[in-house]
Amino acid sequence: MSSAADHRSQFHRALVKLSGQSFSGAGSFGIDRKAVTAIAEEIAGCVNDGRQIAAVVGAGNIWRGGEAAAAGMDRATADYAGMVATVVNSLVLQDALERLGLETRVQSAIEMRQVGEPFIRRRAIRHLEKGRVVIFAAGTGNPFFTTDTAAVLRGAEIGAEVIIKATDVAGVYDKDPHEYDDARLFAAIAYLDVLSQGLKVMDSTAISLSMDNELPIVVCDLTIPGNIRRVLAGEAVGTYVGECKTVFADEQDRV
Repeated sequence: MSSAADHRSQFHRALVKLSGQSFSGAGSFGIDRKAVTAIAEEIAGCVNDGRQIAAVVGAGNIWRGGEAAAAGMDRATADYAGMVATVVNSLVLQDALERLGLETRVQSAIEMRQVGEPFIRRRAIRHLEKGRVVIFAAGTGNPFFTTDTAAVLRGAEIGAEVIIKATDVAGVYDKDPHEYDDARLFAAIAYLDVLSQGLKVMDSTAISLSMDNELPIVVCDLTIPGNIRRVLAGEAVGTYVGECKTVFADEQDRV
């Protein structure tokens, strides 16, 4: 099985998965305009490089359906509320991108024609071909599916070459780096190892869907300016998740 270095190449069309938490900046909830502007500037740089970019945004800064369900709320209702919250974040990102001069489209899995188009696969691809940033809102439109799964689903549908999961850590670790000083960073990890080790890269449905469609995932640190552009340029940034040999970052020079 080949290593991540064998797969690192320039990507032309990508789907960027953004957590709702990234919209709140240093806070736990809400929207930090400075943080959103920084994200928009990162995406704008990619578009200006000639890349085709789509995005899926979570809603953890506004609504946490899992917590609501645990508190007794009907799970499906809690998930629908979360989908609506992603529309709010999508509109905020759209505004930030358009302030930078980019053309955008919001496509929602739940019809809200006053604020965005319904999701239509061929139309989304055409928007990308015209240089527009497409923001997919409302997850898959179904309860019991995460926005991670929605990101992989939409990525597969539009023919994305990579899913970039933008986080607040350098990549995928063997344990939580916020809790363990000896956590080790993977340079690359195979899909099956993510699943067998129960690593919290994405939920198991998203990883399985990515594996079935041979759609690689790169997990990188969004807080470092230019990281998404570096991933798209083929640089060894973050952790590559795919059909590859699993290797830690401190071992890759020996592979």
